[in-house]
Amino acid sequence: MDNSYSKTFRQLVVWQEAKKLCLNIYRITKNFPQEEVYALVSQLRRSAYSVLANIAEGNERKGIKDRLNFFNIARGSLVELDCLLELSFDLNYLNEKDYKNLLEKINKVAYLLNKFIVAQKS
Repeated sequence: MDNSYSKTFRQLVVWQEAKKLCLNIYRITKNFPQEEVYALVSQLRRSAYSVLANIAEGNERKGIKDRLNFFNIARGSLVELDCLLELSFDLNYLNEKDYKNLLEKINKVAYLLNKFIVAQKS
């Protein structure tokens, strides 16, 4: 089956790193308390896949204003994820090693996304 869209988003390093982050969030939240499944776990996962999906969708948009809008939504979702991870750590749902590892991944995606946004404006 031939898809009419380019699928170039999979080639973006920022998308690849966002995917790794998203998968890590899914893995780590499996260990959260059951009472958080429909609250914090759900929100963490939604913000993680929002980063991933908005990078992909933005990359397929044609107009620069439209593209930047999706990339900025991805950036906002990344900040939300950062905030929720800190809360998770404070609630002792994450150990320090996992928390620091996830923060490193968030910072890497944020750096790549910011560089990508600047490049789009050039």
